[in-house]
Amino acid sequence: MKTVSLSTLKSLKHAGEPFSCLTAYDASFARVAGEAGIEVLLVGDSLGMVLQGHASTLPVTVDDICYHTRCVVRGKTASLLMVDLPFMSNASLERLLEDAGALMRAGAELVKVEGEAWMAEGIRELTRRGVPVCAHLGLTPQSVYQLGGYKVQGREPDRATQILEDARTLVEAGASVILLECVPASLGRAVTEALDVPVIGIGAGSGTDGQILVMHDVLGVTHGRMPRFVKNFMTEAADIQGAFRHYHEDVKARRFPAEEHSF
Repeated sequence: MKTVSLSTLKSLKHAGEPFSCLTAYDASFARVAGEAGIEVLLVGDSLGMVLQGHASTLPVTVDDICYHTRCVVRGKTASLLMVDLPFMSNASLERLLEDAGALMRAGAELVKVEGEAWMAEGIRELTRRGVPVCAHLGLTPQSVYQLGGYKVQGREPDRATQILEDARTLVEAGASVILLECVPASLGRAVTEALDVPVIGIGAGSGTDGQILVMHDVLGVTHGRMPRFVKNFMTEAADIQGAFRHYHEDVKARRFPAEEHSF
């Protein structure tokens, strides 16, 4: 696999070819995922739940994210590296720029931020300073308590319209990628068709340009209730790389997500 860049993702979108994304938190799994063909790796604040054992992503710090980013950088091959800005990194413009700078120095190639249209100013300033941004819309885990839990977003027509308009606003502000989480498949497709930038989905149906899952879900080691959009790919594989490869190939062939994984 050739080195993946934002230009690669945009070319894949225009060609109608889906791409695969997966979380990674250390050098070993980053290497295995890259060798399996995964195009985008995410050092996600999901590490707070799957690595640290917290009930949400909120306790994760910038230092935590930077540590795991440096680990992934040492192991990754050609995959593009996206990294989460953790909870309250957007508390002020000064803090947003400082924390994003720390992630870029640690090795991030794309910084992911949660927030709606109000994040436009911050995204504009990040972009001016050379920080590529992925804007995360729909279910935003850092706002889980405000949202009342991990619930599908955008079922109501007015809320769906708002998510689409927020996506447009954030792209106009400079976002290079949009990530949609837990929205109806019809909304995932509508946002993807409306925007010129790549759209990554998780629980957003098969109509987005890319798909992302948490590594632990792909490997079937998640505890508790499994989200509808998750699939255990270890049941089809002899080893971890095989599971990652099955996931990658199913995304490329649009076999995943299937209807049963969508809302």
